[in-house]
Amino acid sequence: MSNTYQQLEILIVDDNFDDADLVMRALKKHNFVNHIVHLKDGADAIDYIYGLGKYSQRNTESLPQVIFLDMKMPKVGGLEVLAKLKSDPDKRRIPIVILTSTAEDPDIRKAYDLGANSFIVKPIEFENFAKTVSELGYYWLAFNKI
Repeated sequence: MSNTYQQLEILIVDDNFDDADLVMRALKKHNFVNHIVHLKDGADAIDYIYGLGKYSQRNTESLPQVIFLDMKMPKVGGLEVLAKLKSDPDKRRIPIVILTSTAEDPDIRKAYDLGANSFIVKPIEFENFAKTVSELGYYWLAFNKI
């Protein structure tokens, strides 16, 4: 993992700052990445990935290693972000993990139909949540190759 460590970036798109903070702390605790970007909604995520608006100076050739994406957000929802990225030939290879509090079957099916790589329901209990995020980070950053 030492050769790729310096380039690893995770994008967390979640309007719940407490959940995003837990994800970031769990990932940092295990030194999975050296760059975590938290965005509060899908509109910011699209701007970030495509280098638009306040992210116009960002190097858009550098893609996140994985995106943890919430479904229910203001402005642009997670499914819209997922659909846009997975329909773009230059972005579709970015692994997108839906990490959300909703466990409704139509949402799960729709997410997979749009190309989600994984669908995880956020555990309510802090320790389980932190453990789940740590295991997700370990899999997507240590084992998964894009």
